[in-house]
Amino acid sequence: MKLVGLIAEYNPFHNGHEYHIRKAKEVTGADAVVVVMSGNFVQRGNPAIMPKHLRAKVALKSGVSLVLELPVCFATGSAEYFARGAVSLLDSLGCIDSICFGSECGDLSLLWKIAHILEEEPEKYRKSLQDHLRNGLSFPAAREKALYAYLEDPSLASILSSPNNTLGIEYLKAIIRSKSSMKAYTIKRKDASYHSEDLETPGNLSSATAIRKLLLYSGNSFRTNDEEPYDEPKLSSILARLEDHVPAECISLLERTHLTRYPVYANDFSLLLKYCLMRETRGTLTRYADVSEELANRIMKHANSYLNFDQFCDLLKTKEITYSRISRALLHILLGIRKSHLQTLGENDPVPYARMLGFVKKDKEILSQIKTASSIPLLPKLTEMDTLSDAGQRMLHLDIFASNLYESVITNKFKTPFCNEYNHPLEIV
Repeated sequence: MKLVGLIAEYNPFHNGHEYHIRKAKEVTGADAVVVVMSGNFVQRGNPAIMPKHLRAKVALKSGVSLVLELPVCFATGSAEYFARGAVSLLDSLGCIDSICFGSECGDLSLLWKIAHILEEEPEKYRKSLQDHLRNGLSFPAAREKALYAYLEDPSLASILSSPNNTLGIEYLKAIIRSKSSMKAYTIKRKDASYHSEDLETPGNLSSATAIRKLLLYSGNSFRTNDEEPYDEPKLSSILARLEDHVPAECISLLERTHLTRYPVYANDFSLLLKYCLMRETRGTLTRYADVSEELANRIMKHANSYLNFDQFCDLLKTKEITYSRISRALLHILLGIRKSHLQTLGENDPVPYARMLGFVKKDKEILSQIKTASSIPLLPKLTEMDTLSDAGQRMLHLDIFASNLYESVITNKFKTPFCNEYNHPLEIV
């Protein structure tokens, strides 16, 4: 069976994701789709709007055959680390023929060209990058200017300003670094941009950002900018607006689980984060992934001005430190993800396990195919963690803690029973 691997967050699942799944099978000639998906926390440094098992279930009903969870330390890492973990996991399965990702430019040869420059870092490019960093630019801005100086083509440098292009380049860099035999494909992103906050007209593909923004208004703890409550619109009116933008199965799930399993937002973790920050000092903060000495100093300096998660990110950001970098750093403090956890694996070491979130029964032969070919264990149950290396067990314990913390917030926010991570069944459709 020919398999294509996708890397996703599905936060939440929408028609653009369904289009990607369908087109990936079409352009690669694959028989089935295997997805590596972020768990309950995502790469931009926030909790997912709904739990991973719900997002996996919709994906399985929309053309995916198997969903695997990307370990939380990779899922909440920089674009480079996120890509490294996801590509490593797919490659280690030993039977994934190709990966297919979306990009704004849709030009694979161009993305390969940039990936080779960024991975190999020719002297001219490296010197320019260092100069821009010394001048106080953030890393993304410095990298874009250095690429422009190296290529002397502004149209190429600007490719790095588009998030899907950036992630795609990181996937290609990971393929280069790991010497993977997986073939890469890209599909041009249609219609709405990644950051678009408005729903597209019916028939066009809307962004996850726009859908999350609309679902925000369905939450029972939303406040306007002046912190005053407002009259929430009925869920039925929100779902009616979404009918042209997400699959029918997703609409059904949104209706069934509203205010019992979602929506979850960063500010729902505000008090937990405040507690974690109160336990730290300048010296201990730098133990955590993405926390530099400069950021640790800013956290301590502004600690008394902390109101909530989002507000604190805004307060801490500077020209040199982006909002997303700060959000990821605060999330790492909250989840206890330290630099030492990320250093446990060598640069080219594979992700230690492939944890299953769900699969389609009619395609279960994929599981046998993976078990035969994979160089890492396939974990359908947490009780099988004893088969992992010490590094693998430490990484999996981070996943378990992150999921139980997320579940605790759901329990508190919606007054629903707590479900321990060990008790969550696989999604089988």
